Amino acid sequence: MGQTSTAGTGAGRGTLRLVLGDQLSDGLSALEGLDSSRDVVLMAEVRDEATYVKHHKQKIALIFAAMRSFASQLEDRGVTVRYVRIDDPGNTHSITSELDRALDDQPFEAVAMTECGEWRLAQALAAFAETAKVPVEVREDRRFICSHDRFRRWASGKSSLRMEFFYREMRRETGILMDGKAPEGGQWNYDAENRKKLTKGLRPPTRLRTKPDAAAKAAIADVARLFPDHFGTLDDFGWPTTAEQAEAVVADFLKHILPSFGDWQDAMAEGEPWMWHGLISTSINLGLVDPLDVCRRAEAEYRKGRAPLNAVEGFIRQILGWREFVRGVYWLKVPEYRKRNFLDADRQLPWFYWSGETDMACVADVVATSRDNAYAHHIQRLMVTGNLAMLLGVHPDAIDDWYMTVYADAYEWVEMPNTRGMATFADGGIVGSKPYAASGAYIDRMSDYCGGCRYDVKAKAGEGACPFNRLYWGFLERNQKRLRDNVRLAMPYRTLENFGAEKRKALLAEAEACRTMLGAVPID
Repeated sequence: MGQTSTAGTGAGRGTLRLVLGDQLSDGLSALEGLDSSRDVVLMAEVRDEATYVKHHKQKIALIFAAMRSFASQLEDRGVTVRYVRIDDPGNTHSITSELDRALDDQPFEAVAMTECGEWRLAQALAAFAETAKVPVEVREDRRFICSHDRFRRWASGKSSLRMEFFYREMRRETGILMDGKAPEGGQWNYDAENRKKLTKGLRPPTRLRTKPDAAAKAAIADVARLFPDHFGTLDDFGWPTTAEQAEAVVADFLKHILPSFGDWQDAMAEGEPWMWHGLISTSINLGLVDPLDVCRRAEAEYRKGRAPLNAVEGFIRQILGWREFVRGVYWLKVPEYRKRNFLDADRQLPWFYWSGETDMACVADVVATSRDNAYAHHIQRLMVTGNLAMLLGVHPDAIDDWYMTVYADAYEWVEMPNTRGMATFADGGIVGSKPYAASGAYIDRMSDYCGGCRYDVKAKAGEGACPFNRLYWGFLERNQKRLRDNVRLAMPYRTLENFGAEKRKALLAEAEACRTMLGAVPID
């Protein structure tokens, strides 16, 4: 499928309808009221979107393949699609320039689009609308469960925003996992039952991975040819690129994986990238799967006695609670949120975040799976790479770029509040109530990484000690003026105060030596 010419159709002036690469839903608001005899859908693969960070090769291939398949489905239904491929000779490589080019090539009476998910592109599209030759209508993205207005109403007047209370509102409004006005089972949250360490000898189940179809194979070849220096490999590409493929993964998860998801969702194991996680975030974020529908189907598994409440509630909380919450925070706080650096972090991101060349077994494994799969599950992201970056004092811009680069499900609206908020506390407590700082003891408890690691997870100091241990107390000492009044850190700060001045000075020096050893040097 190359660029589709729409000139000379004789159908009269219609509407040009923009569909972005993460808007691949039949029910997209931009497509509502589409007249296939007059309207044209514009879809474009452009370098601006593929390279504003050097996205993982699998992410680019995933989006291109899904876009091409969605365009073909529209054409099969008689819709005219103006599709601009990444290597089309006339490609201007910008969404707004492709809109201008389409308007120059054919008369339209209006442009319709669904609001985009990232502030950066929203600004560009707003500037386009101000100078466009025809009226531009930007429609609400109703694929989310909570609208921007609804989130603003919930957040109004609150001194702090906490996902737990927002999640309860969403439960009440949707009726999901409710028993009348009370939460199902008498509790809102079963997180305390979802923190089991992987039992020795227990291995995760085999997961359904999607074999690339013709469109995916072509997209993979294009990315290999056109983006050779981007991060990651394409060898094990297995992401769904159509709604039908995504449905197969969802159905497999609900039937075979969900029942044990609750128990093991926080566990980590070397060489096991998937564990019991859903592997559907890429499909939800592309628009191939409806998030509310998935939540209701998970609830049905509980109602039918096929999955326990702690598993179903934990899974639903990630979508109905966390996903909707971070999107609300993002649009409530941008653009100022993009500049937050509450802890004044000023260090470079160590090279091993890209190469995986480190003796820290946990970090080496997470970087390897991120490179090979464009994926790591939420505890690997939060408590390994995120925790380490925060302890090292890596500047939030650098860690933001890393997460945006390496993960196939990363879009700024979901990535930035998770990274700048939850993982590194750069937002000062907007998203999380405390920094999720942890020593090596946490990783040892929740994984099998430490047993084969060169570093000693029991040692607190010295070059052979676990770097998480060497960094932890120095992090608290370094940031005591900003963090010591945080009530959730009262216990570690009482312990720190009992150490005495000399020991605290030594802990700070130990952390500084570790930061230098790991390559987290000050930014020039």
